Amino acid sequence: MAVAQIEFSKELESFVQEWKGKPGNLIMILHRVQQEFTYVPREAAERLARDLEIPLAKIYGVITFYHYFKTTKPGKHRIAICMGTACYLKGGQELIQETEHILGVKGSEVTPDGLFSIDAVRCVGCCGLAPVLMVGDDVYGKLTTDQVAGIIAKYKAIG
Repeated sequence: MAVAQIEFSKELESFVQEWKGKPGNLIMILHRVQQEFTYVPREAAERLARDLEIPLAKIYGVITFYHYFKTTKPGKHRIAICMGTACYLKGGQELIQETEHILGVKGSEVTPDGLFSIDAVRCVGCCGLAPVLMVGDDVYGKLTTDQVAGIIAKYKAIG
């Protein structure tokens, strides 16, 4: 059975080689892989297992332990809704429900057009703006469910 191959950029290859022998390297390398692909593809995890000479199970142990790492490709516009204590108490769950309703997806599914995915995240560090929704690096705070449709429309227009 042939092993699936994945193309790493020269920068990523160099980064893997630079970190290969350092303690705590796996998390740093996985961050860089996710930065390049927007998630950690199975083929990338398999390649890292070979390159770093560690079991694939160890890599998946790290990927599944930390919520930051994704194993499926997110939408072009990743919507992160904070579910930290302040956001949860001020309506974070309602923001998730409204976003899922508008986009017609549940959980971490991606919209059929590939534009949007939703992630409930633990804390984005903007507790004073609770409840908070982020689209990429853009932060929207003190939201109500009535504002969600307008935010989504802005990113639909971008494509």
